Amino acid sequence: MTADFAPTPEAWARALRIEPQPIFSPMIGVLVEMLNYARLTTLTAVEGLSRSELDITYDDFPHSVAMLLGHLAATERAYQHLSFEGQDPFAGDVPDYDRYLGAMTFGEHGLVVRGHEPEALLSELAEVRAATLAELARRDDAWLSRRLTLPEMTDMNHHWIWFHVMEEELGHRRQIRLLREAMVRAQAGSS
Repeated sequence: MTADFAPTPEAWARALRIEPQPIFSPMIGVLVEMLNYARLTTLTAVEGLSRSELDITYDDFPHSVAMLLGHLAATERAYQHLSFEGQDPFAGDVPDYDRYLGAMTFGEHGLVVRGHEPEALLSELAEVRAATLAELARRDDAWLSRRLTLPEMTDMNHHWIWFHVMEEELGHRRQIRLLREAMVRAQAGSS
């Protein structure tokens, strides 16, 4: 991973305070701070991994770090469609989401995420997040509380959607940490 994506001491100091930026409404601002913290911890978890290390899998856990990073981008992009655009990317009527299906389904319905440079995967995450933040800056707290209007999804509100994106990232970040620990154990065992 290049230094462009490595969290700085300043970023860490800022992440330890939930102080919404003025560009966001108060509740959205708090949510954004939490999304930013979760992302910072993910970046830290993958810091220093090589292309080959990103692709390592184990018999008891078939997903690589690369696949998990791809899945995070795919999840956030899916929720952008649901939340901002009122479209269901899984209904087949959002062609630009097709490229994410492999990552979203862990390779079941598309390509497995493999063979990418760390910078490419992290750039994709950054691009998807930038789009999320731009859209959230255009909305207010009343919107955050509104329920989705898509059929079969009316129980969810936008706040839950973006909480779930953060929850998803934290869960997969833990899996990334476990994979790193397994790599360290494997390297120690081969020494």
